[in-house]
Amino acid sequence: MVTIAIVAILASIAYPNYSDYVRRGNVQEAPGNLSSYRAQIEQYYQDHRTYVKADGTCGIDPPTATANFQYSCTPTSTGQGYSLAATGNTGTSVTGLKYMLDQKNQPSTTCSSCAWNFTGTQTKWIVRKP
Repeated sequence: MVTIAIVAILASIAYPNYSDYVRRGNVQEAPGNLSSYRAQIEQYYQDHRTYVKADGTCGIDPPTATANFQYSCTPTSTGQGYSLAATGNTGTSVTGLKYMLDQKNQPSTTCSSCAWNFTGTQTKWIVRKP
């Protein structure tokens, strides 16, 4: 009985820490993919002097959706700017988390009903433990 109690106590401590560890690992995918995507779209701009294709979409297609994030690109009406976004998929450890990046390389993060309990927009990509 004592052994079972000790194992139960250790599990009750270890599981939340492991879940947080997995969540922080999943989060790192978005800033990396957005930075890579930004480099590609900037190269497109260097070649075409606009961020937009003839059909009105961004010059480079967003990264393929992953298990944790959906990616999107919204060009400005003039074709001289864009907003990239990585939105956490519903039902994952990053639900409610959204990373954004623009043509000025200005990052921002919003979090609605997510595990990190902050509100509003953060202007740095820092993942902190709650």
